[in-house]
Amino acid sequence: MSVDCTDGAQTFLRAFSDPDVVARYTEGPRRVVPGLDGLHRMTGVLLAEQAPDHAKVLVLGAGGGLELKALAEAYPSWSFVGVDPSSQMLRLAERTLGSNMSRVELVEGYIHHAPAGPFDAATCLLTLHFLSAQERLRTVRAIHERLRAGAPFVAAHGCLPQEPAQRALWLDRYAAYAVASGIDPEQAKTMRATVDVSVNMLSPDEDEAILRGGGFGDACLFYAAFTWHGWIGHA
Repeated sequence: MSVDCTDGAQTFLRAFSDPDVVARYTEGPRRVVPGLDGLHRMTGVLLAEQAPDHAKVLVLGAGGGLELKALAEAYPSWSFVGVDPSSQMLRLAERTLGSNMSRVELVEGYIHHAPAGPFDAATCLLTLHFLSAQERLRTVRAIHERLRAGAPFVAAHGCLPQEPAQRALWLDRYAAYAVASGIDPEQAKTMRATVDVSVNMLSPDEDEAILRGGGFGDACLFYAAFTWHGWIGHA
């Protein structure tokens, strides 16, 4: 099974196999995702509400290792399975995790390559916006199937209003935040154009409906920062 992306999204994803892109990755998200460190901290807090002391956590889209490192450091008794389609990004995750790799299994592939579980919790951060609505729903259902009853799932990714003027306004704000974070204005302009045509951002309501349709009937918003939103739901 392949990920059901648009051609533009497939091109965008292939960039994560470019060694130069991978080498620069670890600082990039903090420049475009407001409060990324806080998002990681909130994710841990939300998972810990229901996860046992020695939780086994599924992390989909684990390449780079940023959320894995944050969760591993905050919860030293947890273990993790991280899944990502890019071998380059998984190697970066190994370097990012350092000694915490002893509690992490990394799997190259997509959700159907992940172990069956059951897992005590799951996350999917900055990832689902690469998938079409149909593939996103299938992915969320596959995550749900791998969780024990009542286990928490945190998803956070980009989403936008679909009305053209509002969509353009929020993309402008995405670029303006990148510039305010130190990214060159011309680079931010290019990033905006790439996101506009290559990333499958749905509306917040559509995203929440997919999470509910995928089995997380209590999904609710806990994080909103410009074009980024995060939800918590339970299996």
